[in-house]
Amino acid sequence: MSQIIPILYGLCFVLLLVQAMRLMGRGFSATSGKKDHASARSVTVHPELLDQEGNLLEDELLTVRFTGDNEPPATTSPGQQPDDSPPLAPR
Repeated sequence: MSQIIPILYGLCFVLLLVQAMRLMGRGFSATSGKKDHASARSVTVHPELLDQEGNLLEDELLTVRFTGDNEPPATTSPGQQPDDSPPLAPR
């Protein structure tokens, strides 16, 4: 009985090692394989850009740009009014 435990332990170790190598091999081959050219050419259109019939909207999109604290403030020329908005909170 004392001789079979190390044999079973070694057999389980080798079996689990082989399974781990096969699993890692599948993961590496999935990420480094050839890219699917059909999916690279397809374009995803967000549903909010479509009208009721499924056509692209012709409206202009509203975009917002958030500035960081490290950007210098915009300078005002003598004819412009200064911006009265409160400054951004420090991080």
